[in-house]
Amino acid sequence: MNAPHHPETLRRPIPQVCLDALRARFGDRFSIAAAVREHHGKDESPYLPVPPDAVVFAHSTEEVAEVAKLCNEHRVPLIPYGVGSSLEGHLLAVQGGISLDLSQMNQVLAVDAEDLTATVQAGVTRKQLNDEIRTTGLFFPIDPGADASLGGMSATRASGTNAVRYGTMRENVMSLTVVTADGRIVKTAGRARKSSAGYDLTRIFVGSEGTLGIITEVTVRLYPQPEAVSAAVCNFPTLDAAVQSVIEIIQRGVPVARVEFMDAAAVRAVNLHSKLTLRETPMLVFEFHGSPAGVQEQAQTVQEITTQNGGQDFEWAERPEDRSRLWTARHNAYFAGVQLRPGCRASTTDVCVPISRLADCVRETADDLAGASFPSIILGHVGDGNFHVLMMLDPDSEQEWKESEVINHSLVRRAIAADGTCTGEHGVGLHKMQFMLDEHGEDALALMRSLKHAFDPNNILNPGKIIAW
Repeated sequence: MNAPHHPETLRRPIPQVCLDALRARFGDRFSIAAAVREHHGKDESPYLPVPPDAVVFAHSTEEVAEVAKLCNEHRVPLIPYGVGSSLEGHLLAVQGGISLDLSQMNQVLAVDAEDLTATVQAGVTRKQLNDEIRTTGLFFPIDPGADASLGGMSATRASGTNAVRYGTMRENVMSLTVVTADGRIVKTAGRARKSSAGYDLTRIFVGSEGTLGIITEVTVRLYPQPEAVSAAVCNFPTLDAAVQSVIEIIQRGVPVARVEFMDAAAVRAVNLHSKLTLRETPMLVFEFHGSPAGVQEQAQTVQEITTQNGGQDFEWAERPEDRSRLWTARHNAYFAGVQLRPGCRASTTDVCVPISRLADCVRETADDLAGASFPSIILGHVGDGNFHVLMMLDPDSEQEWKESEVINHSLVRRAIAADGTCTGEHGVGLHKMQFMLDEHGEDALALMRSLKHAFDPNNILNPGKIIAW
């Protein structure tokens, strides 16, 4: 399968002196082995692997600064790498260069329980952080499904199943340590809950996908573990009925912690993959956080709304092991979808629209997919208007790729026309670059390009992503 703009044509030559200097400095933490390079040249996007010329494994912010200075001196592309779970081609070395692996920068540096904050190195994953703070009575809520690194989650402005209540990385990153393209080390803010001092550098780097600087440390907000947690599933006769229920729940102001949608095909895939027996119709999965009385009140209101919209079989999962099984199954929906067609390659896309436009957008997308020649599933964090489409493609079929892109383009045009966005949480990477002009307009795109030129004048930081140079 070939992507619309094949990346291999843009590679820059790398001076041997640069490779020799990196090898001398990092020893066995520098690699040009084919297997290591290929591993760092692929993610979960539909693109074929595009390996870097070499990989460096960093252990500290100072080492990242050394690599950046050297690469900037020789005009060598530098691509930050977390755990490789991105979905839009973010980490592909489309112009060659060095993949900077931050996964070994995995120390929790500080937990300030009284201030409800934690500071971690960029390679710490969300599960690792929650495991380390479990005994404090706190937790970190941002949950994109994959066990992504906090640096990568910041770089892509990730969100996930809890975003409807706790927000996204944009709301939950308080401060960053960032290495600039020329190797300077910048701390973007302190740990104060608010500040009016100058430009908000933290928010500039959150969502920049490694194109403006390399995130090496992250300070995040923590939250008290809820006193009571309960989850439930509810089946619906139609997709419309399920989505309409979500709209009414949000408009009523019910503070659900999670509300996830799966279409019938997604439920079928999850059943096969996770050995569950969920009823295979459009489904909503809820989770409620709060006091026992508050959780009961939320659940009662939600049950009333879903019943009025034809919801059936409102079933509780109150035991921790039952909730864990249910949410693990939901998080594995990507892999479940892929198993519907062994040997396939998934093209996964997402959009986000105002909640009032959600039902129309999901319905019209389902109509597009109904006539497709390949299997697909729809699921999403519909509580904030964000949903995903997984299209399982034959990796050797150019026709299926083109067909999937027609559907993807239709989906994005529909979302933008509804005053939404081409991506609610996956990020731009390679795959969504073509929609940036339609969404933002030429003047806004020119301003973004000026920002890139100011922060990275030699275009070494993850070049070829988000906006064209």
